[in-house]
Amino acid sequence: MLRRGDYNPATLFPILILKTGALGDVVRTTALVPGLRSVHPDARITWVTAPGAVDLVRLHPGVAEVVALDARAEASCAAVRTRLSSTRWGWVISLDDEEPLCALASALDAERLSGAHHGATRQRVYTSDVGPWFDMGLLSVHGKQEADRRKVANQRSHPEILTSMLGLPMGKPELHVEPRHMDAARAFAERHGLGSHGPVIGLNTGAGGRWHSKMLSVERTVELAECVQSALGGTGMFVLFGGADERERNQHIVAACEGRVQLVDAGVDNALLDFASRVGLCDVLVTSDSLALHVGLARGVRIVSFFAPTSAAEIELYGQGEKVVSTASDYCSYKPDADTSSLTPERLADATLRQLELAPSRRPR
Repeated sequence: MLRRGDYNPATLFPILILKTGALGDVVRTTALVPGLRSVHPDARITWVTAPGAVDLVRLHPGVAEVVALDARAEASCAAVRTRLSSTRWGWVISLDDEEPLCALASALDAERLSGAHHGATRQRVYTSDVGPWFDMGLLSVHGKQEADRRKVANQRSHPEILTSMLGLPMGKPELHVEPRHMDAARAFAERHGLGSHGPVIGLNTGAGGRWHSKMLSVERTVELAECVQSALGGTGMFVLFGGADERERNQHIVAACEGRVQLVDAGVDNALLDFASRVGLCDVLVTSDSLALHVGLARGVRIVSFFAPTSAAEIELYGQGEKVVSTASDYCSYKPDADTSSLTPERLADATLRQLELAPSRRPR
């Protein structure tokens, strides 16, 4: 349990957010916090999330307490339930539909419950106010076929849907880091001369091991970098990002870029806040629909994001970038082998150059 600040529970309105994963979803859900505090100035917000996601929320100035929950461990679920049961919650917002989270939401004493919980016969259900979001998911009361149809037809972004259905003004996601993480990022930048050869462009073109059709191939990633560097007259430096699942893939990109593109490998083993701080060094980040996209937005970086199997409409860029969307017939099909051929290096390079024109210098001096 992580606490910050002095609070008098008797004079505050306790709000509980249940959102544990995925990591990118946790970051983008922080867009709820400004609206909650605007509507409820006396709010004391507690956030339940997965142990691996705690760092994404614990420094947010609008969140008073973060509670780590391992939903796969009965002991963790029991301990968190006991801890939270001592409070009568003004509002519980339950945004995960997994069984342990539904059970937890149903077990708590709350004046208002919004989201997934257990129904009368312990089946997983959701409250009517959050229908606009859950109607498009696996728990949809309309069945999977209709849920998929609604998801494809949807033209509203995730924060727009969530805040409107909860009666909140839409806010922006925030991800705060500590000075030591910023110091480490500055040292990384100085060590590699970032900013000394023109703008810094981040490349996060992988997407983990599951979503192959979210990725840009190694070859197209290298071609994209060459296109941008050529347009910049040979200037510009690229920083390669990725997670542990992209280790081998990124090694191939580094090898292919040698002697052709000025590229620095940021590594794949960075702690979350070190990763966020290094992303914050970029003038523009070119990224798949992944954690890096949401981290970049939360850190104020300009974004070029590309989409094939997933919904571009669902992503809110807050005026910080642009989307390059597949023109194939299976766009937004959520197929792991969706057609990505229309996501060409030329389209992505053009978008990157446009965003560089708009990017303020964010490099450390």
